[in-house]
Amino acid sequence: MFSFKSLRQAFDKRAIKIDKRIRLVISVLILGLLMLFSTLFNFDKAIIFVSVFLIATYLLSYFSLLEGIKRIGWFGLFLMPEVITIFFYLFYFLFPARWLTRLPFIFIYEVSIYAVLLCANIFNVGVEKNLQLYRAAFSINFFYQAVVSFLFYNVLFSLKYNFIVNMIGAGISTFLLSLQLFWSIRLNRHLEKSVLTYSLFTTLIMVEIALIASFIPSRTTVYALFLTASYYSVAGIIHHHIDEKLFEETIREYVSVWLFVLVITLLSLSW
Repeated sequence: MFSFKSLRQAFDKRAIKIDKRIRLVISVLILGLLMLFSTLFNFDKAIIFVSVFLIATYLLSYFSLLEGIKRIGWFGLFLMPEVITIFFYLFYFLFPARWLTRLPFIFIYEVSIYAVLLCANIFNVGVEKNLQLYRAAFSINFFYQAVVSFLFYNVLFSLKYNFIVNMIGAGISTFLLSLQLFWSIRLNRHLEKSVLTYSLFTTLIMVEIALIASFIPSRTTVYALFLTASYYSVAGIIHHHIDEKLFEETIREYVSVWLFVLVITLLSLSW
C-alpha cells in the first residue's frame, strides 16, 4: 500500500517536469472553469462549492509552486489563493445571475488568481528584498488583500447578522490576512513572535471598528469600504514599522486615506 509521502513524491516527480509557468496557467484555467461552473448554481449549494474550492485551490496552488515549501510557507503561500477564490465566489451572489456579469467576473477572477499565485511563487523562491521583483510582489499581494477585505466585508454585512458575528468575522479575516502580510515582509521559515503580536494588535483594532460599524446605519458598500480602508491603513503603517521604513510622510499618507474614507462614510449615514 502506498503511503501519502510516497504518493506525493511520485506526483512531485512527474509535475516538476512541467514548466512552472505552464503549471501556473493550467491551475488558473482549471480554477476559472470551476468558478464558472459554480456560478450556474444557486447560493444554497454554497457550502458544497466552498469545500470544493478549498481543496481544489490548495492542491492547484501546490501544483503551481511545488518546490521549496517549508514550515510557515504552507500557510503563508497558500492563504491568498484560498481566500481570494472563496470570497470571489461568495461575492458573485451579490450580482444578478446572468452571462453579462458572469463572464467579466470570471475574467477578473482569473487575472486575480494568476497574480496572487505569481506573488506566492516569488515569495517561495525567496527573492531578496532589495530586488524590484520582490517589492512588486509584496505590493500586489497587499493590494489583493485590500480587494479580499472589500469582498469579504460586502458579503458579511449584506447578510445582516448581529454585531457579534461581524466582530468574529472581522477578527478572523484580519488575523489571517495580517499574519500573512507581516510574514511576507521577511519571509522567514518560522513564525516570529513579533509577527504574531502585530497581527493580534491589528485584529483587535479591526474588531473594535467592526463593532462600531455594526451600529451605524449605512449601506453595505460603505461598511465594506470603511473597514477595508481601516485595514489598509493600520496594516500599512505596521508593515512599514516592521520593515523599519516608517516615516512621518508614510504615516500621513495612510492616515489621509483613512480620513478621506471616513468623511465619505459620515456623509453617507442615514439616521
